[in-house]
Amino acid sequence: MRGARLGVGGFCITAVALTTALGAEREGDAQRGKALYDSRCTSCHSLDHSRIGPAHRGVFGRHAGQVVGFEYSPALRRSHVVWNARALDRWLTNPELFIPGQKMSYTVPDAQDRADIIAFLESPGAR
Repeated sequence: MRGARLGVGGFCITAVALTTALGAEREGDAQRGKALYDSRCTSCHSLDHSRIGPAHRGVFGRHAGQVVGFEYSPALRRSHVVWNARALDRWLTNPELFIPGQKMSYTVPDAQDRADIIAFLESPGAR
């Protein structure tokens, strides 16, 4: 069973590879995230009122497609996604790849910008 033992070095290499493959979580800056949210997201969204997109207050822990009165795509309503940092990161990276058939066409390509927006949405001011 020599091949089955990784040892500490093998474990560390495996952990680093998994973290890289799964996408390391970035530390977000909620203050910078609020500025990014205000400049990039508010043409379609707000915290308290649905516009072109649904209201975002309390998005963390909410099931996708559940803001009362907002008309979601059938794909989003069927998605079974619960919004958390990882789901929001995947969504903002490429909404169509994450949930094919959804309606949002905007992406946030920069990982740090995504982390900052997500930190804002998770902050007490946006809950």
